Amino acid sequence: MAAADADADAGERYVIGYALAPKKQQSFIQPSLLTRAAARGIDLVPVDPERPLPDQGPFHLLIHKLYGDDWRAQLHAFSAAHPSVPVVDPPHAIDRLHNRISMLQVVSELDVPPHAHHTFGIPSQVVVYDAAALADSGLLAALRFPLIAKPLVADGSAKSHKMSLIYHREGLRKLRPPLVLQEFVNHGGVIFKVYVVGAHVTCVKRRSLPDVSNDVLEDASAEGSVSFSQVSNLPTERTAQEYYDDMRLEDAVVPPTAFINHIAAGLRRALGLQLFNFDMIRDLRAGDRYLVIDINYFPGYAKMPGYETVLTDFFWEMVHKEDTPQAEEGSNHAVVK
Repeated sequence: MAAADADADAGERYVIGYALAPKKQQSFIQPSLLTRAAARGIDLVPVDPERPLPDQGPFHLLIHKLYGDDWRAQLHAFSAAHPSVPVVDPPHAIDRLHNRISMLQVVSELDVPPHAHHTFGIPSQVVVYDAAALADSGLLAALRFPLIAKPLVADGSAKSHKMSLIYHREGLRKLRPPLVLQEFVNHGGVIFKVYVVGAHVTCVKRRSLPDVSNDVLEDASAEGSVSFSQVSNLPTERTAQEYYDDMRLEDAVVPPTAFINHIAAGLRRALGLQLFNFDMIRDLRAGDRYLVIDINYFPGYAKMPGYETVLTDFFWEMVHKEDTPQAEEGSNHAVVK
């Protein structure tokens, strides 16, 4: 840190170009981030997507979350013109997270050293490409209700976030493929959101969907499916609010630091990405088994405690990458907020 501050004091500045959609830019580029970065000699400058990217800058680092063939061509031209400038992250690596099957397949392929008695995996799931397949009992034989229905495409659009909780087979009729059917696993109403920024890892606890009781599954008069937005309004033996009132989020035990770091480092290597987060739950049926249920590119980092310092450190490491090799695994902070 002292060397970095010395460089900043000496007048050396580093320019980070960011290409983000307006909504993403508004949430990520906070005054607190700009101030923290400026103190390290780093200036964050917006990219104009209407102008040729190779003509802009000069940049020491480029970060982005824009999609489409035109933008991909812009990045290709930029890298050809400025091969020494890191681009975070490669579009072909980001593409893997746009499909909910390929997204989680990488979790099953991880070569992560065992950590005591803690294990991890993904929920049982199948992909459904057409409505006729929903009537195929063989296709769904390996799954147990309740299920979560998720759009196959995960591109950050409003449509890709429309999910439903399916309580029994009747609820499948309303679904519109292509989609992924994933087993809903009771997890105590707590989700662990693990943010990865290069070698840095931060785990934060958040409330999740309430557990589903057998009484709800066996209630023939209950709705066959409900959207996630309606789950909290369901007339069950306990309302969602009563459920959360009884649940103390602060009592939920965060998975061991080394365990989370191993998974994060494995995903970082396998995905070839620097900026992402993954959602993980604890399977109440199997003790210390954890399930990764989602992976997102360039998530809402402003929700991560201390994000200004973490991102500024990352920018500094990236522009000095040749001088200071990055550690394969970073520090983990179990934070509740």
